Amino acid sequence: MPLAASFSNEAVSSSVASGLGDSWWDGFGDATLPQLVNEALSANQDVAIALQRVRQARAGADAQASRLWPTIGVQAAASRSQSGVPVSVKQGLPDMRALRAGLDLAWEIDLAGGARAARNAAQADAFAAVAGVHGARLLVASEVARQYFVLRSAEERLRIMQALVAAQRQTAVRVESRWREGQASAFDLDRARAEADALDAQLPALRLLVGTTHTKLAVLLGRNPSTPVVHADNTFAWPKARAITTGQPSELLRRRPDLAAAEARVAAEALRSAEARAQWWPKLFLSALVGRQDLRLNALDLAPVHFSNVALALAAPIFNAGRIDAGILAQSARAEEALLAWQKSVLVAVQEVEDSLLVRSQEAERNAALALTVEHRRRSLRRAESLQREGQIDLLVLLDVQRSVLASELALSDSSLQRAMADIQLFKALGGGFSLAQTDATRTPLAARTPQ
Repeated sequence: MPLAASFSNEAVSSSVASGLGDSWWDGFGDATLPQLVNEALSANQDVAIALQRVRQARAGADAQASRLWPTIGVQAAASRSQSGVPVSVKQGLPDMRALRAGLDLAWEIDLAGGARAARNAAQADAFAAVAGVHGARLLVASEVARQYFVLRSAEERLRIMQALVAAQRQTAVRVESRWREGQASAFDLDRARAEADALDAQLPALRLLVGTTHTKLAVLLGRNPSTPVVHADNTFAWPKARAITTGQPSELLRRRPDLAAAEARVAAEALRSAEARAQWWPKLFLSALVGRQDLRLNALDLAPVHFSNVALALAAPIFNAGRIDAGILAQSARAEEALLAWQKSVLVAVQEVEDSLLVRSQEAERNAALALTVEHRRRSLRRAESLQREGQIDLLVLLDVQRSVLASELALSDSSLQRAMADIQLFKALGGGFSLAQTDATRTPLAARTPQ
């Protein structure tokens, strides 16, 4: 795959960059988030399902590996026949008791390497399942972090809206007082009350978002959704911007679990292609039966005797109307499909990192501009309230200033959420510290054992 030496959207920063450790969520500086993520990683059902798939894949690999070894079994039999015919007749039809025991061996000698290829393919499937566990853990950690920040954002927006509703209600009370004194019109009073009601109407949607986020977090943590997961935190502060080490695009092949799993599937399908081609080669079968037998005829005990039966068989295809070739072509197509899927996954992975870096840089600029906007508009609101109390401006001007403050504060809260989401997405796109070396340090590289 043609990959660049670096990501084009990566900003050059002199600050200390955060690494891609396993516990990347600790870098947000929040005390609650690591507890939630660690609990989810140990209790989430998707992670548990992925672990069971690893057990299945490893059992399948063991089953394929058993084909390389002979099968040994035990046979035992006891028989007895007795008739009431005269003794003279029993010479031709004797009474008989037989005790027989032996070992049975059957072995398909892997001349063409088809069984070995099947074993290696199953091992590649098992490694893909292991990478799937890392992928499930990364998805769960990312989703917990996402939902946690969505919850904190909804709580912050709810507090902002409630404060503005309270302020608007106070404004309506002042306008009503002035209306009684003849200093304000009924239009001003209706306008003030309508603004308060309009802000109040936005509160249920925010409470709904808080409630549904709680239930989503509960499911991610394997808890009862009827029980709240975390309590509201009025002291919550959004994490500060930080530099994140991205490395080179080629390092994604080691970091991302989905790319590791896709690579393993390429190896598995290529190995199955070798298994399919091995069907054209002769097969050699060895069978053996050895044992001991104790025989008694007409009350005459014969000495225990040994017996054996050894056979060697050779089978080779000559004509099968293209069945083997069709199987080879079908498997080759599956191998090519797996390779194309891997190539697409690599391109998508690079795209996700580039997009995340671009979102982070642009959202940082937007957040800084919105912070200045909020500061200036809050200052203008304080002045407008003072001027309105002194009667120098009318209510409509004050309401416009209040709406502008509301819009800028909500926009800043949304920008802070999007900035945290961009960090999470970048960690997820980079693989969250996953490495093939962490999974199996002694594992043979897939390329080294994949037939060309």
